[in-house]
This record gives sequence, structure tokens and C-alpha cells, in this order.
Amino acid sequence: MNFQHTEDRRMLADTLNRFVSEQYAFSTRDRIAQSDQGYSGELWSRFAELGIIGALFDEADGGFGGGGFDIAVVFESLGRGLVVEPFLDTLIVGRAIARSGNEAQKAVLGELIDGSRIVALAHGEPDSHYELSRVSARAERSGSTWQLNGAKAVVQHGEHASLFLVSARTGGDDDSDAGITLFLVPRDAAGVSVRGYRKIDGGRAAEVTLDNVTLSDDALLGTPDAGFATLEYAIGCGVFALCSEAVGAMDVAKDYTLEYLRTRKQFGVPIGSFQALQHRMADLLLEIEQARSAVINAAAALGAERKVRERAVSAAKYSIGRIGALVAEECIQLHGGIGMTWELPLAHYAKRLVMIDHQLGDEDHHLERFVALGR
Repeated sequence: MNFQHTEDRRMLADTLNRFVSEQYAFSTRDRIAQSDQGYSGELWSRFAELGIIGALFDEADGGFGGGGFDIAVVFESLGRGLVVEPFLDTLIVGRAIARSGNEAQKAVLGELIDGSRIVALAHGEPDSHYELSRVSARAERSGSTWQLNGAKAVVQHGEHASLFLVSARTGGDDDSDAGITLFLVPRDAAGVSVRGYRKIDGGRAAEVTLDNVTLSDDALLGTPDAGFATLEYAIGCGVFALCSEAVGAMDVAKDYTLEYLRTRKQFGVPIGSFQALQHRMADLLLEIEQARSAVINAAAALGAERKVRERAVSAAKYSIGRIGALVAEECIQLHGGIGMTWELPLAHYAKRLVMIDHQLGDEDHHLERFVALGR
């Protein structure tokens, strides 16, 4: 199989890598990540103008990419710059709308692609512990409307999203795949309250509370009780995107560490000449290539049938979780004490790699899921 990117993807990667290196220096990223907004509206618009958001969607949905390798190219470049703009939720919510939305709802995709609308996934709950089917928020039919009640946790960029994709239970037990319904809920709907906070690895998230939120059938995404398949597919795309982002971050952490080993001297020679450190670095390079292989496998499987797709995605997330933590630990240790300092970008890459493991399911969760899907 030929794993070389097409010319269009190579051009996309070159354009995005150049833009990130020139316009998204670490000092700029740190300022944006620590700001009250948690992302830059100006840079988000420029990403849209470059076609980066459009590369995440199929031509039929107004984009010009949408394949697994298109997503991989974009998020690997974003990982190299620790970009905090809302690409992930744009991908997840956009894929859900593209899969199950009606014509009116699909009109939102154009606003996502041109960067004029911020959306957020409001699915996880305080006690869900990564399980996609564990939904306690309730939606009950009341005449010709729906009444939503519940709480959603760690909603990325929730303070600034104008539209939430909300999962609610309309039937079945709290852990059942059946009975989950998806709604597109406007941020300004009566009964929606948002409490924002800063994330440990930069950017912002929010807790979203739904208190007797009244919605019409126009807010339904797909059909009642049948939202799990759409949710699983869209979040699967998000999990894969995170894996690709991690590979980009690993590459930068590796490069920083190699440069440090070449320049830091002890006993009059570069510490990279010490055999023990060479062996540790060689092992680390092999692990990073293993992570890259898992992402390539998941990219190739993203358009396959459900079980093949989900097993490949969970396998990649398990590998990324294990290897990401290893890269973070080894690169900091090989730098010595300076590796922990806030001023050194490496510390932020290490922190992001650790947090990616915990986002949308950690390595233990995905290992268990991979095994369960093979039965």
C-alpha cells in the first residue's frame, strides 16, 4: 500500500506548517491559550480563509477533503503548534450534522467552514467516565416540544459557542445504546447556563447546565432514540484527530530533545555522545514511529464499516496514550530540571500529550473497548 500523501495533501501540509511556524510562535500561542477567550477569533478566520477547516469536510458538504488522511494532515500540523482554536469540536459536530442532519441543519456546515460560527459538543457528563452510551441528561416530550434537563461537563470552548450538540436520553437505561437522542441547542436558548474555566493545557472549557430547555422538533438531529450511531461515528473522528495531533506534538518534543542532546555539554562533550542517552533516544524514536503507524492504520480505516473503523481508532488512541506519556516523561528527563520550566515550550508539549490521553477516553478505556469490539 502506498502511504505517500497526494500532491494536494502535501500542499495543504506545507501551507499549514508554514502558517503555524510564522504566525503561531510559542509566545503567541501562550498568550492566546491564557486569554479570557481561550482562542483567537482573528486567527480562526485566517485558518478558514486558508481552507484548513474546509479540508475536514467532504465536497458534498461544502469542503474539499474529509478523508482520514486529510484529517491527519491538518491535526498533525495543529499538534506541532499546540494550536488551541476550536478545530476538534468543529470536526465532531460538523461530521454529526453531515451524517444525520436535514437540509436546514446542513446549512450550518457552510458557517463552520467559513469560520463564522463556533460550535461545541456537549456530551460528556460528570459521572460518564468516557462511556459513550452513559447519558443521564433527559429529554421528554411535552406536547409539540421537548424539555431538556441535565448537566454536561468539559465542553470545549463552551463559553463562546453559539450552538451545542447535546445528547439526551429519551428512553432506555442510563448505560444503553438505544434511547439516545441528539439535539442542536442554541447557546441563547432559555434554560441554558454556562460556567467557563481555564484548562490545564491551555484554552478554555465550560460546564453546561440544561434547566427545562424547550426545543421544537427542528432541533432534533436525526431521529429520536437513534442518536448513538451518529455520536459514535462523530466522536470516533474526533478521537482519530486527537491521535494525529499527538503525533505532531511528539515530533516537536523529539526535535527539541535531539537539539538539546547535541548542544548541552558535560565533561566538555555533548551529552548526546553518551551511549546510555543514545539508547534511550533510539527507543523513543521507535515508539514514535509505532504511534505514527497506528494513526496511518486508523486513517485508512476511517471510511470502513463500523467495527473495523472503531477498532482501528481505539487501537490508535491506546497507542497514543501509552507512547504520549512515555515521550513526555523521557523528553523531560533527558532535558533534566530545565525540562519542567514554564518558559520552555517542551513542558507545554509534554502537558498536552498527557492531556490528550485523557480526552475522549484514556488508554485503559480504549484497550478495553478494542477487546470488546473484537468479540
